[in-house]
Amino acid sequence: QVQLVESGGGLVQPGGSLRLSCAVSGSIFNIDDMGWYRQAPGKQRELVATITRAGSKNYADSVMGRFTISRDNAKNTVYLQMNSLNAEDTAVYYCNARTKIIVVLDYWGQGTQVTVSS
Repeated sequence: QVQLVESGGGLVQPGGSLRLSCAVSGSIFNIDDMGWYRQAPGKQRELVATITRAGSKNYADSVMGRFTISRDNAKNTVYLQMNSLNAEDTAVYYCNARTKIIVVLDYWGQGTQVTVSS
């Protein structure tokens, strides 16, 4: 069984910062990609940022320059540093871990709420 446990969400004022963490545990080996996705009310889930095992990063245009993704392979943990937050960043943020051994398998966290409001 694989578990992804997210933490770090909450309420923050516009212009503020938050740091999300996601720790992966259980029967999972050689995680390839890790990432963050988000889903705002009434909208589809969208990619925020991903990072490969080697450290290559990909960001959505809407967060480029404001968010930074990183990971600790030894701890199977991925982070998302979010700066200059605005109301459009309000969403439930989901952690993702992907393995690519023979078949592609995606694992998801339960989600953590990020609310940007004054």
